[in-house]
Amino acid sequence: MLGGGQSGGEAVAAKPKILVQGKFPAAFIAALAARFELTRYDPDAPAAARDWDKDIRGLVSWARYAVTADMMDRLPRLEILAGFGVGYDRFDLAAAKKRGVVVTNTPDVLTEDVADLAIALTLAVLRRVVALDRFLRAGRWAAGEAAPLARKMSGKRLGIVGLGRIGRAIAKRAEGFGMPIAYTGPRAYADVPYRYVADLIALAEDSEVLIVACRADPATKGMIDARVLKALGAKGILVNIARGSVVDEPALVAALKNGTLGGAGLDVYAVEPRGAPELNDLDNVVLLPHVASATEETRQAMADLVVANLEAHFAGRAVLTPVAP
Repeated sequence: MLGGGQSGGEAVAAKPKILVQGKFPAAFIAALAARFELTRYDPDAPAAARDWDKDIRGLVSWARYAVTADMMDRLPRLEILAGFGVGYDRFDLAAAKKRGVVVTNTPDVLTEDVADLAIALTLAVLRRVVALDRFLRAGRWAAGEAAPLARKMSGKRLGIVGLGRIGRAIAKRAEGFGMPIAYTGPRAYADVPYRYVADLIALAEDSEVLIVACRADPATKGMIDARVLKALGAKGILVNIARGSVVDEPALVAALKNGTLGGAGLDVYAVEPRGAPELNDLDNVVLLPHVASATEETRQAMADLVVANLEAHFAGRAVLTPVAP
């Protein structure tokens, strides 16, 4: 078949076939559809089809969804897995490497938004923003009831678990609140002015606010456990914008309910989208539905980066943001 405007005998190149896992904004789907032949897959739908076209060469997936070896086996011509998000803990990188599949993510473009939300959660918990909103809406202020006092954020001692891109952006913002900053992680950095504490429990003991911003991997699974929460203390605040797997969620629920921990601000959970319903009725907790990067501007930048990675790969160029296996 000849394409319109093509010279005689010049065939139109077929669009690469792409599997899209998850629900994405319409504009992003339109941008993909203009460049690729799409197959849509909703992993949350019970009866989602798994008989995918064997000629699918690319896979676009939200970082929150698993991409397993079995899934890759169903896609024998898969060349690239383009993750929508900075995390890749749910992607089987070993299986991808074995099959020669390039894996990409969307770092940097969401750093500022995630750091903003970490600070927003900290403020919301300490200043009781959500609880006081409910207080007013319930008519308690109008009825003459005195609003409970909140707690100050400025000057609080901050501990950051993981001083990568996002951790550093959080620290920069915290400086504006006059917060003494310390951090922990696999190593100390010579290019930052913050105090390094190698032991996580020691960091928790010395912190009034502990923000989790580390990578999710086997080494960090459940690292924020009952011992860390006890060290943070009855007035301590935990904020997690990393991954739910980093926190021992049953221990967190218990600590918040029995007063071992003072409060928490959570954007991520052990099971999503279930969240942590055991915490729904607690006034010392602010719960968000994994929305740290969910601004119009950042989601557009993430979408643009996914498209750029796919275009680069299928044009035979190096991808922009590869994930090391």
